Amino acid sequence: MKILIVSDTHRKDENLKWVIRKTKPFDMLIHLGDAEGSEYEIMKWVDKDCDLEMIMGNNDFFSQLEREKEIMIGKYKVLLTHGHYYNVSTGPAYLKQEARERGFDIVMFGHTHRPYFDIDKSGEKELITLNPGSLSYPRQEGHRPSYMLMKIDDNGEARFEQHYL
Repeated sequence: MKILIVSDTHRKDENLKWVIRKTKPFDMLIHLGDAEGSEYEIMKWVDKDCDLEMIMGNNDFFSQLEREKEIMIGKYKVLLTHGHYYNVSTGPAYLKQEARERGFDIVMFGHTHRPYFDIDKSGEKELITLNPGSLSYPRQEGHRPSYMLMKIDDNGEARFEQHYL
């Protein structure tokens, strides 16, 4: 299984279109918020049999998207959130705590426009926390647009790849 993970495209969609074309085929597209009205266009760009999970970001003012979602990807319980309700701009600690308390294996967020990946093994089970960065307005050093791929192998194990344009 191959999953494309993006965030914070802010209606500047050329990079997203390019990444979709480059990474096809994939089984699922996850958009972690701030599509700013492009959600209906994005639906047209993916294959009909591709699962699409999108959530609302802080700039999706009139969106009908959900604020966060709980989904299963293979054996993994996953929380999708934009992150602004968890104050991720000051760090992911509160988000990680919430994800642990709610029993998630993976938490994915956006909002900061900075790629982030961490495997925390300090609890009863490990917690994977990730942010793909932004395809449109990156804020990390070097300011390269970014996205992530999640791949589930034949044994059900997840691998993650950070990609830059």
